[in-house]
Amino acid sequence: MRPRPTGNPATSKSDEAWRTSITHIEPNRILVRGYALDELMGRVSFGDAIYLLLQGELPPPAISRIITAILVSSVDHGAMPPSTLVARNVATTGAPLRAAVAAGVLGFGAYHGGDVEACMEVLDQGLDLVRAGTPYTEAAETVVHGTLAEGKRVPGFGHRLHTRDPRANKLLQMSYELDVEGEHVRLLRVMERVLGKAKRTEADPIPINVDGAIAAICGDIGMDHEFGAALFIISRVPGLIAHAHEERLRERPMRQIDPKDAVYDGPGERRLPEGRK
Repeated sequence: MRPRPTGNPATSKSDEAWRTSITHIEPNRILVRGYALDELMGRVSFGDAIYLLLQGELPPPAISRIITAILVSSVDHGAMPPSTLVARNVATTGAPLRAAVAAGVLGFGAYHGGDVEACMEVLDQGLDLVRAGTPYTEAAETVVHGTLAEGKRVPGFGHRLHTRDPRANKLLQMSYELDVEGEHVRLLRVMERVLGKAKRTEADPIPINVDGAIAAICGDIGMDHEFGAALFIISRVPGLIAHAHEERLRERPMRQIDPKDAVYDGPGERRLPEGRK
């Protein structure tokens, strides 16, 4: 057990204080990483503010766009994910909205929401080999076959519903167009080919999913493993709120919820208004 500090009467109060570099608060002023919060309001996006909190600086334009795209990519995925079911089940008891949403967030785990961080770790293992002189294909084979040999699935690939994850494709396309694609994305693409050969055929690969795309892009823009997973959690909270609210508004209390019985009755597919790109 770590001993408690005893302090020194000769030490000033500022020397004894614990420190934070995130936000400074004083009467009539709030500084987030040194920027006045009221000046940030209306001038930076929510994604920029999140990046500022996590990374300590405002993002350049390209990273700003990709962070916003990552947040939008995981905003909701229907009524089937475990976290959504948990939020709806708590909402149907009559619990407050905050309780239903908190329960949904607690529903994230290694198999739901955890693949971003796990994929970033696997990519870094492969890139350690690349930086030591191993060719990309050989490094990808090492980490893919090693993971499969342990009886584990390779995180960041495959999906129970999508044979082609449109979210992953869009994020990877944007990372290329915005010139933020780097060694993590490159290794991810090579791993997709290696995994396809190992599990199926090149003509029928196991595709990169949205978690894999987020993991690789976050790695290329220098974000910590935990922050990649954090972006997924932050982005999914609005979806949990919407589902919990809809459950309380439209359904009877204390019902048994089977996601397979859900029928969508919202708007049909529509295009974005002119001017939104």
